[in-house]
Amino acid sequence: MPTFKSVNAVLPVSDHAAAVAWYTQWIGRAPDAEPMAGVAEWQLVDNAWIQVALNPDAAGKSSIVVGVEDIDDHVANLARQGVTCGEIQDYDFIKLSELPDPAGNKINFVWENPKFEPPTE
Repeated sequence: MPTFKSVNAVLPVSDHAAAVAWYTQWIGRAPDAEPMAGVAEWQLVDNAWIQVALNPDAAGKSSIVVGVEDIDDHVANLARQGVTCGEIQDYDFIKLSELPDPAGNKINFVWENPKFEPPTE
């Protein structure tokens, strides 16, 4: 079995400067790395990164799922930063909210209910 070291989600965009500004607002800080022209990267947790890459042909066709500890607090904090997420959907075992970036890529925030117990038959 392979040993994985990290995950890097690549989100293609058509306007790199606008995407960097938007992700900087959402994440709350400038990119951690800009390894080449048209690419910006943010480290979200130890081994998970988001990479925004200039690729107009593929822009808006990607999505990622970001797990959060408290989705209600997370969405409220983003609103205070001027970033508006979609309505929080509650499915009992999870809550989720979607946030499209300027290119149309979808950022999905998910909170998993640690107290959920499936119904028994």
